[in-house]
Amino acid sequence: MGTDPISGGGDISRRRVLLGVAGSSLMGLSGCIVHGEDSGLDGEIVIDGSNTLLPNSALVADLFNWENNQVNIPVRGSGTGAGFQQFCRGETDLQNASRDISDDELELCESNGTEWIQLEVVMDGLAIMKHPENDWCDCLTTEELEAVWQNGSDVDTWQDIDDEWPDEDISLYGRDTASGTFDYFTETINGSVGDIRSDYSGTPDTNQIINGVSGNQYAMGFGGAGYYYENEDDLDLIAVDDGDGCIYPEPDTIEMDEDEEGAYTPLARPMYLYVREESLRREAVREFLRFYLDNTQETARDVGFYAVPDETIEEQREKLDEITEEYE
Repeated sequence: MGTDPISGGGDISRRRVLLGVAGSSLMGLSGCIVHGEDSGLDGEIVIDGSNTLLPNSALVADLFNWENNQVNIPVRGSGTGAGFQQFCRGETDLQNASRDISDDELELCESNGTEWIQLEVVMDGLAIMKHPENDWCDCLTTEELEAVWQNGSDVDTWQDIDDEWPDEDISLYGRDTASGTFDYFTETINGSVGDIRSDYSGTPDTNQIINGVSGNQYAMGFGGAGYYYENEDDLDLIAVDDGDGCIYPEPDTIEMDEDEEGAYTPLARPMYLYVREESLRREAVREFLRFYLDNTQETARDVGFYAVPDETIEEQREKLDEITEEYE
């Protein structure tokens, strides 16, 4: 199956093209490409993990295939948690991750003899989304978000947050327990991973969150900001006040250092690519990773993410070069 290069159109079109190729998983996006140049590299590089980070890795893989068309790169998005299970068992080469590896996953990797390195590749922001006809809630403090989302919450209606808001039930949508986005949100807002009320609608697919919130005036949901910006005609944002005023997830507020005034805290986060060290024995993997770091700042913005700073990219290059020396 052949395809043409993805070009033009900005963030929204590129992400939509990528997500539309094979649904939310993009399973085998690059594996079916036969265009481009034969560089002499060959083999297969298997990528799985975070559904959120998937569009960036898929676009990098697509671009890499234009220069190395004998390298097969299936890119899947089973979720950060499910992906780590495969990664630690040695079933994948690279792991997209929207959070750090957990203690349980560390133990699993150790028990299977899987050694790895972590590369920071993009920045993302979690958006708090509402229906466009919600004209009463423009901003919530982190304390109010915790009150809404925590396990055992007694907030059922918008009026439970503010007496002047509608006495209507809040319909809540978010990622499910297999998602690194779920882990990050619950730990950051509610204080511990997995701490969340039981009556929200959890899903592995952010598009289902978009559909739920856009279809209900009294809904609220959380998900990657990139998904909001590709659907902003059907949604609106709730700003977050972490003590320094109401801040929206925008390129300037997400890409700036968290200590700077106006930064989108605490819901701006780095996202990672985990690399199985054994896979670095293959030249195609080493070259793909160098290509990834050389291009991820551009591809991140193309698919609705945000770029990590230049100094961060340089640190990741040095980390990769140091570990690959023994395999070349």
